Amino acid sequence: MESTNWTSVSHFILLGISTHPKEQIPLFVLFLSMYTINMSGNLVIIMLTISTTHLHTPMYFFLGNLSLADIGFTSTIVPNMLLNIFSDTKTISYIGCLTQVYFFISFAAMENFLLAVMAYDRYVAICHPFHYPVILTRRLCVQMVASCFTLSHLHALLHTLLMTRLSFCANNQIHHFFCDLYPLMKISCSSTYANTVVIQTEGVIIINGALTFIIISYACIISAILHIRSAIGKWRTFSTCGSHLTAVAIFYGTLTWVYFQPLASYSEAKGRILTVMYTVVTPMLNPFIYGLRNGDVKAAFRKWLNRIWNSGLK
Repeated sequence: MESTNWTSVSHFILLGISTHPKEQIPLFVLFLSMYTINMSGNLVIIMLTISTTHLHTPMYFFLGNLSLADIGFTSTIVPNMLLNIFSDTKTISYIGCLTQVYFFISFAAMENFLLAVMAYDRYVAICHPFHYPVILTRRLCVQMVASCFTLSHLHALLHTLLMTRLSFCANNQIHHFFCDLYPLMKISCSSTYANTVVIQTEGVIIINGALTFIIISYACIISAILHIRSAIGKWRTFSTCGSHLTAVAIFYGTLTWVYFQPLASYSEAKGRILTVMYTVVTPMLNPFIYGLRNGDVKAAFRKWLNRIWNSGLK
C-alpha cells in the first residue's frame, strides 16, 4: 500500500516547562526577566558596534551579527512561551509550529557558523597580526556573514521540509515550551527514520564541522601563544579568546547533548532544561561574556552613558 503524507491536526498544544499552576507566575517572571536582559544587552552591543568608530573592526562586526542572531533566536521562542503560560489553550497552529521550527533552526545554525567565523578572526589576529587588515577585509567579512546566513537558512529549510512529511494523528500535545524537532518526532504517528538520519548525519556535519574548525583554529592559536616568551604576554594574548571560548563551551555542550543522541533515549525533562540553556541563557549571557571581558566595549559603553547623562542635564 502506498503511504500518504497527511496530518489530521490543525494545531498543537505546547505543555511548557511545567504544568503545575503554582509554578507559572515564577516561570513567567524568570523568563520575562531573562528575555528583557537578552534584548537589552544584545541591542546595546549592536548599537555600540554601529555607532562607535573604533569598534568598526572585523571582530566587532561579527559580534554585532552574533547579537542579532541571539535576538532572533530567543524571539522565535520566548514571546510565544510567555503568552502560553497564562493561556487556557496553550495552542500553536500547524503552520505556526513549522514556522517556529524553521526560524529556530536557522538562527541556531547562524550562531553555530558565526562562532566558527569568530574563531577564524581570533586565529588571524594572533597568528598573523601584521596581515590582519589585509586578510580580513570588509568585503571578506560581509561575504562570510552572507554565507553563514545562506547556509543556515538552507539547513533550516531541509529539516522543516522533512517535518512536513510526518503525520500527526490523535496526539497533538508537545511536551516542550516550543516546537522542537525531537518533541515533534516523538508524537508523530509515522516513521521518523529519515528525520533522525538527517539530524545525525547532515546535522552532525554542520555542528561538528564548525566545532572542528574552531578546535583547529585554537590549536594554531595555542601553538602561536606557546612561542611567546613572556608569561604576561601569553596570558594577555590568550585572554582575548576567553570570551569566545566561554560562549563556544556553553553553546556546543548543551546543543550536542540534546540532539546527537538516539530518539528513543531522548529525555523530555532533561531536554527541556538543556534547551533553556542554549536558547535563552546563552543568548542572554553573550553580551556580558563579551562586554564585561572586553575593555573596548566597556569604554564605548561608558562614553555612551556619559553622552546620555550630559544630554539629559542640558
